[in-house]
Amino acid sequence: MPTPKKGARLGGSAAQQRHMLSNLAASLFEHHSIKTTDAKAKVLRPYAEKIITKAKHGSVADRRQVLKLIPRKDIVAHLFDDLGPKFEGRDGGYTRTIRLDNRAGDNAPMSQISLVLEETVSKEADRATRAAASKKAEEEKAAEAEAVKADAEEATPAEAEPADAVPAEDSAAGDAAEADATEAESEEK
Repeated sequence: MPTPKKGARLGGSAAQQRHMLSNLAASLFEHHSIKTTDAKAKVLRPYAEKIITKAKHGSVADRRQVLKLIPRKDIVAHLFDDLGPKFEGRDGGYTRTIRLDNRAGDNAPMSQISLVLEETVSKEADRATRAAASKKAEEEKAAEAEAVKADAEEATPAEAEPADAVPAEDSAAGDAAEADATEAESEEK
């Protein structure tokens, strides 16, 4: 006799559990959010995430494997055509489970499991990409600092002359003008 798989048996046989998970997953993919008990949500989450991973790849073999698990062609087509491309940028965590109040009739703990359709942070947020971007930014800052330093060194020889200093060409012309002025003064006396 084969050893049963580990995990919660949600009442009934293994075949009944497979059918129940198939129906829950189909409802989740159709409505994007369902309310169920905590125990069923915990079992459904890995089941649905593995199916979504296959939908992301999108091969014919993956589609046939998913059709074995969820025998509703319209849901599988929606999953592969619409939902699969939405999860391309996400590496996992396709579902979210939120705890709700207990059910009124039998006080069973309830949860809402839903698909996470929001966009993830862009690829720039990956650790390696961020590290490379920060290293590049540091190199650019260093290059800018060197450029400013080089500009300052080029500018300092021209600025080294005092502002009162007159260039050599101007000083010769200025000396001649002063000489003419002194001669004119001496002639007047």
